[in-house]
Amino acid sequence: MSSSLLSPEDLEALRQAKLILVSPNITARLGQLIGKPIESGLRLLPRGWNGRVLQTTETALYRALEVSISTLGAAEPGGSYRRSRDRMHKAIVIGSGAVAGAIGFYSVLVELPFATGVMLRSIAEIARSEGHDITSVDTRLACLEVFALGGGGIGEEAAETGYWAVRAALAATIREAAAHIAEKGLTQKGAPVLVRLVASVASRFGVVVTSQAAALAIPVVGAVSGGAVNYLFMDHFQDLARAHFVIKRLENEYGAQPVRAAFDSIVV
Repeated sequence: MSSSLLSPEDLEALRQAKLILVSPNITARLGQLIGKPIESGLRLLPRGWNGRVLQTTETALYRALEVSISTLGAAEPGGSYRRSRDRMHKAIVIGSGAVAGAIGFYSVLVELPFATGVMLRSIAEIARSEGHDITSVDTRLACLEVFALGGGGIGEEAAETGYWAVRAALAATIREAAAHIAEKGLTQKGAPVLVRLVASVASRFGVVVTSQAAALAIPVVGAVSGGAVNYLFMDHFQDLARAHFVIKRLENEYGAQPVRAAFDSIVV
C-alpha cells in the first residue's frame, strides 16, 4: 500500500511519530542522564523488589484510570482542540521527584500512584489534543495502553516490531475490557477482564518503574537528580503518547493497514 494515500501533512506527522518510536528507550536515556548504566543500580535493589513493584503498579494504574481520566472532558467542538499542558505536568512530577530522590529508591513505591495519575492525565490531554474524545472508553483504554509502550527497544527495527507487537498483544483484552466497562463501568475491580488488562500493562510498565528505582538507588542521585529522573519519565511518556495518538488518529481517517504500510515505508 502506497504512503501517497496519506496527505503530505499526515505523512509528516507519521514520520515524526516514527522518529519518537525509534528513539532510545527509557533505560538508555536514564543511563545517559546519570552517567552510569542502569545495571549498576539494579544490583542495589533488594530481593523481592519486582513483586512489590508489580503489585504497586497494578494498583496505581487502576486508580489512575478510575480517577484521573474520568475528570477530563470531550474534544472541543468544531475540530478545534486544546493544547495539552505538557510543561505543567512536567513541573508537577519534577517537584515530587525531588522529594523522592532525597528519600531514596523506596520512595518510588510511595510516589508511584501520584506520578502515574499525573502522567495518565497528561497522556489523556495529549489524546484530546489529537482530536480523540476522552469520554470514549476506547480512548481511555488507549491512554492506559501508552504505559505498556514505555519500555521499547532502540532503533527502527524495534519501532517496527515492538510498538505494533504490544498493541497486537493487548488488542483482544482491550476490546473485552471496553465492552465490560461500557456495560458495567469501572466499579468491579475484580472483574477478570480488567484484572488481565491491568496486569498486562503493569508487567511492562513495571520494568520501567524498576529502572527508575535503580537510578535512584545509585548513591550519586539526590533530590535534584530525582526531579530530573521524573522529568525524563514524563517527557518519555508524553512523546510516546503523542506518537501513539497521531497513529490512532490517522488509522481512524485512513484505516489501519494503509497507515501501517506508510509507517513501514518511512525511512528515518
